[in-house]
Amino acid sequence: MVRQRSVFDIVGPIMVGPSSSHTAGAVRLGALARAIAGDAVRSARITLHGSFATTGRGHGTDLALVAGLLGLAPEDTAIRHAFDLAGEAGLEVSFEAADLGDVHPNTARMELETRAGDRILVQGSSLGAGNVEVTLIDDFPVRLTGDLPALAVVHHDQPGVVAAVSARLAAAVINIASMQVFRERRGARALMLIETDQPVSDAVASGVTALDGVIATRVVPAV
Repeated sequence: MVRQRSVFDIVGPIMVGPSSSHTAGAVRLGALARAIAGDAVRSARITLHGSFATTGRGHGTDLALVAGLLGLAPEDTAIRHAFDLAGEAGLEVSFEAADLGDVHPNTARMELETRAGDRILVQGSSLGAGNVEVTLIDDFPVRLTGDLPALAVVHHDQPGVVAAVSARLAAAVINIASMQVFRERRGARALMLIETDQPVSDAVASGVTALDGVIATRVVPAV
């Protein structure tokens, strides 16, 4: 299936900053990481790879990632004050550079702790024109763009769980756009990542959490 190009693929997104990859994309990447974390972020240890590491500071990538973690949009003029805003919000951030292996050159690895005390690792890349892709959530390889709302379901790797979750979403008239399932190993924990055409309400997510075999769920809004 051939994807029809949008005018925004050609002229790029509305943004603050010199680069769609290093600025707009970095803001969206931070915002998507915050959405996956599910709560305001209290601390973030961010590892920059490739061109993010070598030219990111000059392009404001560090400011942009922090702005995204704070919930700012790519066009928000407050991005330039992201470090000050982080201090006011009680968000502690540290940066380092490292080779993360065979990944996109505009990649950031974010080790986050939320105000609720939850810890999560999110790794993703800025692909250009404001497009992003999260490729790792904790130990699970994934592919999440943030273009659609999603539901993340951690569950036991056992028969019937995928069918039960799908049925619960169908009963709520929520259409599944894509589904990815990854497991640590046979019979261990698994992650079901479901992109949907409609947002998943907290009530529906709670219903999914109550299903046999489900450990936890998290609603991930589009960014």
